[in-house]
Amino acid sequence: MSKIDQTEAQSSSSLKIYLRLLGYVRPYVGYFALSILGYVIFASSQPMLAGILKYFVDGLADPQAIAFPTVPFLRDLQLLQIVPLLVVLIALWQGIGSYLGNFYLAKVSLGLVHDLRMALFDSLLRLPNPYFDNHNSGHLISRITFNVTMVTGAATDAIKVVIREGLTVVFLFGYLLWMNWKLTLVMLAILPVIAVMVSSASKKFRKQSSKIQVAMGDVTHVASETIQGYRVVRSFGGETYESTRFAAASSDNTEKQLRMTKTGAVYTPMLQLVIYTAMAVLLFLVLLLRGEATAGDLVAYITAAGLLPKPIRQLSEVSSTVQKGVAGAESVFEQLDEPPELDEGTVELDRVSGRLQVSGLSFTYPGTQKQVLQDISFSASPGQMIALVGRSGSGKSTLANLIPRFYHHSEGQILLDDVDVERFTLRNLRRHIALVTQQVNLFNDSVANNIAYGDLAGAPREDIERAVEAAYAKEFIDQLPQGLDTQVGENGVLLSGGQRQRLAIARALLKDSPVLVLDEATSALDTESERHIQAALDQVMKGRTTLVIAHRLSTIEKADLILVMDQGRIVERGSHGELLAINGYYARLHALGLDGRAETID
Repeated sequence: MSKIDQTEAQSSSSLKIYLRLLGYVRPYVGYFALSILGYVIFASSQPMLAGILKYFVDGLADPQAIAFPTVPFLRDLQLLQIVPLLVVLIALWQGIGSYLGNFYLAKVSLGLVHDLRMALFDSLLRLPNPYFDNHNSGHLISRITFNVTMVTGAATDAIKVVIREGLTVVFLFGYLLWMNWKLTLVMLAILPVIAVMVSSASKKFRKQSSKIQVAMGDVTHVASETIQGYRVVRSFGGETYESTRFAAASSDNTEKQLRMTKTGAVYTPMLQLVIYTAMAVLLFLVLLLRGEATAGDLVAYITAAGLLPKPIRQLSEVSSTVQKGVAGAESVFEQLDEPPELDEGTVELDRVSGRLQVSGLSFTYPGTQKQVLQDISFSASPGQMIALVGRSGSGKSTLANLIPRFYHHSEGQILLDDVDVERFTLRNLRRHIALVTQQVNLFNDSVANNIAYGDLAGAPREDIERAVEAAYAKEFIDQLPQGLDTQVGENGVLLSGGQRQRLAIARALLKDSPVLVLDEATSALDTESERHIQAALDQVMKGRTTLVIAHRLSTIEKADLILVMDQGRIVERGSHGELLAINGYYARLHALGLDGRAETID
């Protein structure tokens, strides 16, 4: 593709993005119209100010002269009286225009920020798991905070400049043509030079702006990681490393910002030089071709012409704002255009028994080649506990993630009550499954609200208390300052690992789902807590299908069926006693757990 074709394609792409962006202004079209009216009023006041100077200069020779003998309510007023009065009236007129324009455009701008942020946040709630696997949280947060602000600058601030300064230029040119059209046409010769300069700067601004957004995402990402992992940073002496990493990201961002500022700093004075050179030529021509014009006419004309450089310069600089916004909009729309989590299911059941059947299941993560699961088959009846054991990376957690359809399997079937999980609607399927993982996520809210979360919000207090008791969490919750109403801090930072785990189990118990998936759910518990939880789980598992991924022997010895996994395959299956009798893979893992060399099966 030639450079010309690339430029045309980029211009077409920018226009499409910009027009799509303006579509978000549609709900605020009334406010937008009011702001345009305000800017029309503001712009019309500019030539009025130049015109007043004509009467002021003429009044220096004869203050008693009548300025508007043909206007009924002004014909008795002398220049001495009319000039000060008109100055005040024009200032009032300009103030009304400025208020209407700025206030209502701000309403549009803030509404647009809100709408775009909501659209981005809501899209995050619908995006599939692989998207989060491939995008770091820092860049996603930066989009919602930093990029959206740049986008609204293009959609509203740029429009403000285009309308206000554009109309100012139109009114001033109209006034200049009316006063002396020949001189004004000389001024128009400069416009092609300005257009070339604006076009050249626009390309640079867009390219640099895209780089700044990526660099800003890196800054957010490093800061976010350090804040979330501050305990690891401090315990392993990572302060210097993190400081160096953040300094590198921040310096990179600063360097790119400076590069864009440099482009603007060179571009603006060059443009001013061109405009003022044209003004110099104009002044020369005015003095040469003044003809019969009065001193007042010439002063008014020069003043109007002198008012032109500022709006022309601002109009040319708007290109920078637009290109920043287009670059930001590109990344925003890139996320909004991502297909949401696939949900083609139609089946919705109020309640299932929990009968689970997996047959011929194979799975490969999107974008990778290696199969993580190969030909997995087993079945579980309500009330049964199935344990998955094996080394890390053997595919246990992947299997657990396929049941609630966090990922879509390529081969085989997963049936829940003889219905393929792919046929359920996602929301309905996940209502039947309670998941407790090793990585507990709590929200900066009360203990009660963390247990009764999402669909469980509004659950009766008695039900929450029963779940708390069953999860052996009542003892520590009663010792908290406000009990169930105590704020737990960001991600439960005020609680211990075992306490957080018990809240997650209480959440799963309150959900009361027919299928319970425990992925390392007791790993963060001390031995005494685990003993109580195990007793609670024995009660909970009655009538439920429970899938347990566990390292601790005490958790899996009671399982009805133990599936031993290695490299994505089931290599052994049976009860604890049967597998020990075989004296194979499971027996070796069990021996490691019993002889003290390892406390867990891994």
